Amino acid sequence: MTSYVALLRGVNVGGNKMVPMAQLREMLTKMGFADAKTLLQSGNAVFKASRQAPAKLEQLLEAETKKRFGLSCDYHVRTADEIDAVVAANALKAEATKDPSRFTVTFYKAPLDPVAVKAAQAAIEGPEILRADGRHLYMYWPDGQGNSKAGVAVGKALKVNGTARNWNTVLKLAALARS
Repeated sequence: MTSYVALLRGVNVGGNKMVPMAQLREMLTKMGFADAKTLLQSGNAVFKASRQAPAKLEQLLEAETKKRFGLSCDYHVRTADEIDAVVAANALKAEATKDPSRFTVTFYKAPLDPVAVKAAQAAIEGPEILRADGRHLYMYWPDGQGNSKAGVAVGKALKVNGTARNWNTVLKLAALARS
């Protein structure tokens, strides 16, 4: 059995697209996945299944979520090995260690265009720093995200949607996927 991490995009934010985590665990179990667990209320799940392409799992989970909860949301699925690789590939380790609550990783379905990533960094007017590695964007928000305009600038430059998690959550998901 392979351990997978599933990240739901845009659920349980501001009272929109509500997916109770107990019901998400139940859905995963009824789909035949083993050892389903969730972390926090923001759409993070870990489960075990026979080896499958994460993209195939994304499609299955998106369809089942639409059927069971009546809502559309993107899933970003990674194996435990891929989550470990996300942690290892972090080019901003000092920033992540110094202030993990102000450090995020955004997960995308496809590798980011390097030209768009350069444009995203150039579009940032504040102190925020970003680095990309394949399907992941690492970003440090030294003054916090609350008043930052960097998120909007980066989104416009990249022109693709992903789902972000702070560094503490990424580390907890990596540990949960290995338990």
